[in-house]
Amino acid sequence: MEEPDPIEPTPKRRRKVDYEALYSPFNRIPGMDLATVRDLLDIGLREVDELQGRAPEVLFEQILDLREQTPADRLALLRMAVYFAETDSPDPALLQPHKWIDPH
Repeated sequence: MEEPDPIEPTPKRRRKVDYEALYSPFNRIPGMDLATVRDLLDIGLREVDELQGRAPEVLFEQILDLREQTPADRLALLRMAVYFAETDSPDPALLQPHKWIDPH
């Protein structure tokens, strides 16, 4: 077997881009991350207004049903997203995920 040339750079792998999540309306929510957008799409939501009246904890449970390894901090992003969807003029100070972490 031939050894790779140590001077020759190894080819870089291209990352797979999730275009559906990247161009989703959920990306209009300030502070939203792509992984949470993908989670929302995977549980069947497509538009920001579909978050109105939804309990972030229930959304999180639905995501956990799909992916048990979902990090707990995802709940803060879901709380922020529901706030954004339900508020006509959201306070920019509250559009930061760390503001929605449960202190308990």
